[in-house]
Amino acid sequence: MQRSKRDAGRSILASMPVAATLAHTWRRFRGSDRYAECVRVFLALSGIVAWCLARGERAAVIPALLGAIACALAETEDHWRNRLTTLLVTLACFAAAAIAVEWLLPSPWLFALGLPLATFALVMLGAVSGRYATIAGATLILSVYTMIGVDAAAGTSFDPLREPLLLLAGAAWYGVLSLLWSALAPQQALRLALARLFDALADYLDAKAALFAPVHGVDRDALQLALAMRNERVVQALNATRLVLVDRIGTRRPRGVTAARLQLYFMAQDIHERASSTHHPYDALAEALFHSDVLFRCAHQLRLQATGCRARAESLRLRTPLSHDPQPGAALRDLREAIDVVTQHPRHAPEADITRSLDALVRNLAAIQALLDEAAGAPNAERAPGALQDPGPQSLAQAWARIRIQLTPRSMHFRHAVRLSLALLAGYGVLLALHPRHGYWILLTTLLVCQPSYGATQRLLLQRVAGTVLGLLAGWATLKLAPFGLAQMALIVLTGVAFFAARQRRYTLATASITLFVMLCFNQIGSGDAVMWPRLLDTLLGAGIAALAIYTVLPEWRGRRLDRVLAEAMRSDARYLAQILDQYASGKRDDLPYRIARRDAHNADAALSGLLADMLREPDRMPASREAMLRFLTDAHALLGQLSSLGAHRPMTPRAAAGSIRHEGERVVATLDGFADALDGHAETARDVAGACEAVTEADDTTRFVLGQLARVMALHQRLRTHAQALIEG
Repeated sequence: MQRSKRDAGRSILASMPVAATLAHTWRRFRGSDRYAECVRVFLALSGIVAWCLARGERAAVIPALLGAIACALAETEDHWRNRLTTLLVTLACFAAAAIAVEWLLPSPWLFALGLPLATFALVMLGAVSGRYATIAGATLILSVYTMIGVDAAAGTSFDPLREPLLLLAGAAWYGVLSLLWSALAPQQALRLALARLFDALADYLDAKAALFAPVHGVDRDALQLALAMRNERVVQALNATRLVLVDRIGTRRPRGVTAARLQLYFMAQDIHERASSTHHPYDALAEALFHSDVLFRCAHQLRLQATGCRARAESLRLRTPLSHDPQPGAALRDLREAIDVVTQHPRHAPEADITRSLDALVRNLAAIQALLDEAAGAPNAERAPGALQDPGPQSLAQAWARIRIQLTPRSMHFRHAVRLSLALLAGYGVLLALHPRHGYWILLTTLLVCQPSYGATQRLLLQRVAGTVLGLLAGWATLKLAPFGLAQMALIVLTGVAFFAARQRRYTLATASITLFVMLCFNQIGSGDAVMWPRLLDTLLGAGIAALAIYTVLPEWRGRRLDRVLAEAMRSDARYLAQILDQYASGKRDDLPYRIARRDAHNADAALSGLLADMLREPDRMPASREAMLRFLTDAHALLGQLSSLGAHRPMTPRAAAGSIRHEGERVVATLDGFADALDGHAETARDVAGACEAVTEADDTTRFVLGQLARVMALHQRLRTHAQALIEG
């Protein structure tokens, strides 16, 4: 898929004149996710280098640059008002950390006592919210940067406040640039978040289209698993966009461009619910419609809609108008005609339940297309629901409550805080034992590699070591070719920018860039060669300590959290279904309780996907359980698809049928709740009523469709029980 995008881009560029090609390349660069951060980092590092050269203080380059990088790592996508508050909190944390390190470092025993305590406190601070987790992580990094700066200045400075002040000056300089950028481009972060969301939706629609292939022998379980993994990325993009919107809107009523983009977010939510809907088992559809082209046309329609989502993402990134594409509308008309031919055939017409499912499927595809067509015009901001749930703490009491609830060995946050604290303490002990000079890279490597999960630690460990080797080779060549001069100062700036450009997607390249950056910085005070081999040795030692810590200190094997994650998935599905049933009686409304229940169900499904991905990277302790886990995830996502189809079709139902739907729906809700209790280790209650939903003899098509979906949910529930039993026995 990525290759086809690149090929399409190359063909477009090849057909353009040179000037148009350059303009198009520049627009795409400005529309990239990394553009803003890279430009800010470039300005900050260039300003620091120019200031140091103008004043002839090359020794000040290292702490000032490291301070700017630490502040950039602490940056969050806030509106300028909130960013000012965040910057002040960040600088206060940085000042406390830098001064504490400066004063405690000469006393190894005091430093050894303070290091794990401060680490534990900062990691637990991250339990308050993602913003504080980012600040806490950057503060820990700056603490190690302070050690590195003190180490670099050893023997040249006797002012205990010099290094902290230079670090804070670099951080404040970057913070001011970031604040100005946020004030001058207040909508940029929101535009890019929405663009990432529509790109994720496009990938999900493409994966959904693959399920409609009417071909014998297709492994639809594997396709469902891939779809569940794509759904995790959509959920992450939805959550990230919501955080940016909450930051921009706050308690105010949105207006203008913000209101229009809030409407785009709600459109994306609606598209996601409809795209994740499952109207009938795909194997049964393929068997019933094997000799027609209906399913091929459904897949084609979904791929066209994926193209429409990518066009919307491109329009948001490049700030260009979105042109109307008539092809999806024509394809939808052709699909309806093909279904009419199949259903009206006197001898080969499908069964009634297949016909009802096809009708619901086409209505769903038409609704997605209507949303995309509306998004192609000017979104109607008046139609957007007014409220978003703010996930952040609203008071200091709420913030402390979030920390307090994590102070238990069952908490992943607590376990990671203890593990990282002991790992850094062990790294400090190794540093003192082997080589106190330049040994602080052990701590930095341990800090960056030791992640909450085994899989993430393993991945970063390999990438960190590989990137360090590449960076050292590049640094050795650079020092041989250009040992001194302005070229090195320019290369310092470029490698710093390259680190931020690559750190989220290509960590090996990012590590190589920051390694070269550090070597060049130290070379400004005449010790570039001196840090080469210690840096490699310290990286290996730090990575080894991180690996040992994740394996031995309160190891966070994902299988131990399995019962809670499975139970939460079923319980969230039950709450989602309860909200859907309320609206089948009272009418469709996208109010806050419904959207929270829908989001919780998809978040739980995404957590299940993430749990499985982490388990697959862990040591092969329970291979049989992994097989059952794959099947559980596949069927759990299929169950959520059945519920999404009920949510996507929320009309008013006839009064006579509403009672039947309510009765059968409550049975299913009780069954899912009882199943969740059993998974969570509680005694299963009498709410669990086995059996399929009964049909209603005299009912309209809507009622029959709803009852059919509820029956399929019950069937999937039985399969999930079987998988859960295999997990328990494994």
